[in-house]
Amino acid sequence: MAKDERNTYTIQSDASLGEVKIADEVVAIIAALAATEVDGVASMAGNITNEVIGKLGIKNLSKGVKVDVLEGVVTVSLALNLKYDYSIMEVTAKVQEKVKNAVENMTGLEVADVNIKVAGVEMEKQD
Repeated sequence: MAKDERNTYTIQSDASLGEVKIADEVVAIIAALAATEVDGVASMAGNITNEVIGKLGIKNLSKGVKVDVLEGVVTVSLALNLKYDYSIMEVTAKVQEKVKNAVENMTGLEVADVNIKVAGVEMEKQD
């Protein structure tokens, strides 16, 4: 696996079939989508939620995610806002597991670390 000048990673290279490249932004989007699906996660830092993605576009979701790939091993760092009254330890453990599984299953890359920064806690909106 090699990184080229446009922040993409070659994950498969076969002379008879061609090659498969994944942009690091794609890995970041996969990680962010997986994280925001976990119960207890309010949004990515910057209040990017799944609802906002539909309006602004999916590329905005990757803004709270940093992805480093070195020799086929991925380190993901996420900044999240969690919902009030949820266990930070339980929610972040679920996020780490879900992000790791999503990135590995969809890309074939190995995930070494999923680092989480809890950027804020959001209260439920009262109507």
